[in-house]
Amino acid sequence: MISKRTEEMTSFIVMDVLERANEMEREGLNIVHLEVGEPDFDTPSCVKAAACKALEDGHTHYTHSLGLFELREAISEYYSKTYNVSVDPGQIVVTSGSSPAIFLVFSALLEKGDHVIISDPHYACYPNFIKFVEGVPVTIPVYEEDGFQYRTEAIREKISGRTKALFINSPSNPTGNLLSESRMREIAAMVEKHNSPYIVSDEIYHGLVYEGKEHSILEFTDHAFVMNGFSKAFAMTGLRLGYVIAPQEFVRAMQKIHQNFFISANAMVQKAGIAALKEAADDVARMQKIYNERRQFMIRRLKELGFGITVEPTGAFYVFANARHISNDSYKLAFDILEKARVGVAPGIDFGQNGEGYLRFSYANSLENIEEGMDRLQRYLDKRV
Repeated sequence: MISKRTEEMTSFIVMDVLERANEMEREGLNIVHLEVGEPDFDTPSCVKAAACKALEDGHTHYTHSLGLFELREAISEYYSKTYNVSVDPGQIVVTSGSSPAIFLVFSALLEKGDHVIISDPHYACYPNFIKFVEGVPVTIPVYEEDGFQYRTEAIREKISGRTKALFINSPSNPTGNLLSESRMREIAAMVEKHNSPYIVSDEIYHGLVYEGKEHSILEFTDHAFVMNGFSKAFAMTGLRLGYVIAPQEFVRAMQKIHQNFFISANAMVQKAGIAALKEAADDVARMQKIYNERRQFMIRRLKELGFGITVEPTGAFYVFANARHISNDSYKLAFDILEKARVGVAPGIDFGQNGEGYLRFSYANSLENIEEGMDRLQRYLDKRV
């Protein structure tokens, strides 16, 4: 009999959309993919070269369970240079992608029934991570007119004796919006005042910001866990490399979990990660420039099509557009667009109840494909009138 926690787990609807799109492609249909949050760029050549060299040099065995010291040292140097914060390499656990990092954090932090505050909308998988280790996700609605930023008074109302963590994600999936520096300072000060909840910060979209500047939560408090990785900014999704920066007192606990469940991250890929941090800055800047061109184009076209975008997103590679004037059933609408317009989009309901009525569009695709997708969407909407 299947376990209750697995039976109760929700599907990742974006993947359901993608998998239906793949079926349609096997039938010979052309699909424009605006549903998937995966860079379409090739992995930087310096990263690939480092991976190949690592294989040739025999880096095909287990590493230290915390990760190669050279990589942890490079991550520490990166956070020092980028955010002017001091991170001891001994605070870092290298993982096979950022998803295992989230699992490590909540496995080490939560007891049964502990609360984790998350925004609504949020990355679709967050509640399942929390529930799987018997925690309780507590949602706080965030709103389009605020750029989907937390309201600090709403957080204050939700903090209780069971609250163990507050989850933040800036730049955000699905909204593409950033938490402002002032709001992050307020949140850090408020959490420290309560002297209990930790801030858990998903910083995977750092490096993909087009206006303003992203900030690490470690600039404002050390009462925090940071998850980050190489998938998004370095276009390394398939190489599966991430990490968590944790308060020192949690590292041994997370190390034991990692030893038992994962052993270590891939040795060859860790070598590639070092090259990414030390050699790929120009590649990241080039990709960032192209993403920004796509972002501006997509926002303009979506507005012309009548979608609501009150505060323009300035990070990641998503536009979370209000489609309530078309339908309040984003799941049905997304699949209708896929079947009739042959454009893959993500339904807002995948990201929480407060995301209902929205659609998430990804601009991690070529400008040519985005333009074709917008044209198809225009014809689809014209037929609905």
